[in-house]
Amino acid sequence: MRFQIEKLVYGGDGLARLPSDEHGRGKSVFIPFVLEGEQVEAAVTEEKPGFARARLESVLQASPERIPPGCPYFQRCGGCHYQHADYSNQLKIKAAILRETLRRTAKLEIPCELQLHASPEWNYRNRTRLKVETTPRFALGYYAFRSHDLLPVERCPISSPLINRAIEALWKWASHAEISPHLREIEFFTNQADDRLLLEVYCGPGTPRHEARELAQSLEEMLDEVSGVTVFETAKPGSFAQPKPLAESGAAQLTYKAELADYKVSTGSFFQVNRFQVDELVKIVTENVSGKVALDLYAGVGLFSVVLARSFQQVIAVEASPTSLADLRANAPREIKAVLATTEQFLRQASGLGPDLVVADPPRGGLDDGVVRALAGLGPPRITYVSCDPSTLARDLRTFVSLGFRIVGAHLVDLFPQTFHIESVFQLASA
Repeated sequence: MRFQIEKLVYGGDGLARLPSDEHGRGKSVFIPFVLEGEQVEAAVTEEKPGFARARLESVLQASPERIPPGCPYFQRCGGCHYQHADYSNQLKIKAAILRETLRRTAKLEIPCELQLHASPEWNYRNRTRLKVETTPRFALGYYAFRSHDLLPVERCPISSPLINRAIEALWKWASHAEISPHLREIEFFTNQADDRLLLEVYCGPGTPRHEARELAQSLEEMLDEVSGVTVFETAKPGSFAQPKPLAESGAAQLTYKAELADYKVSTGSFFQVNRFQVDELVKIVTENVSGKVALDLYAGVGLFSVVLARSFQQVIAVEASPTSLADLRANAPREIKAVLATTEQFLRQASGLGPDLVVADPPRGGLDDGVVRALAGLGPPRITYVSCDPSTLARDLRTFVSLGFRIVGAHLVDLFPQTFHIESVFQLASA
């Protein structure tokens, strides 16, 4: 069936329409790996009451922004979505989606310039997690596009050069090593210079400790740049328990030297994945702000807190992960008060705090209504919201605006080139 692509939508798909039915306008059809304005041939693979999905079969009339992809696995691998688009067009796509999401979900127009912060297009990831199969033979890779089938990969062009050397070394290691049948996933994390590497290895429930120790020691010897290996046992299916450390070999942390601060980052701690944009993100959040008290929510290892402490008398950094909090305390100067709590737990006893600045960098689910209202109730003159999901961002901004805040700064920081993911920073001021 022939389709005309109207625009791209969040998630990586293009929007087209089925022919009109007796009810009027045709049903929406979502087609991956297309660009706005293209005419394509696609086969409908799924129909729901309100929409359909289709598989791209051929491009009949290509967009001038269409380019050859830079990875041999593109369209088969589920990791990237925009490699067929010129990078400048990728930024335009993301900016248009961000604006439209705010307009549709929150009825908000961005009242200032949306500043775009481009990234190098390739080799930007300092952290990559790959799936492992051990039977009937060893395989290392990502899930295939829209499936849970493993697609073996021998390189990943969006990952750092050292991570790619480690992927190559792992394939060689597997050709002669005795591999534990419990091995499930391996995560690679490099430092800023891309010359030291930590491995987090995830094994299934019931992995014997002696097997985990042997695995950790063997993988530490795999590549000279490997500083250390930590092996974790994952929880049983259906359990929400965190992975349990089973064995270590070598170091369990790296020092990440950013432009404005150095950070201890341990296995299991969160750190931003784009090695070229860490400094840009920190500057956007921490420049031109000062005062007595700053509140840093979802603080991680202290990426923002450590720099904010130079311009505030006190920074209260709230983090729910004990691993990240331990790193935060190691990274923190005396001006930082590190608090182990969820944001919701902390805000229940934070009345009267009166911060001059609130920084919030929540996970994809964003801030719920109660958190937004509690933050507004603290009366901060400035709030900086770092978001990785435009839908939850729009929902929360709508509430902030209804409570008397206005948008005074908007940034799209491209942490994830070649993918649909959108990182943004919105700066709010009380009216």
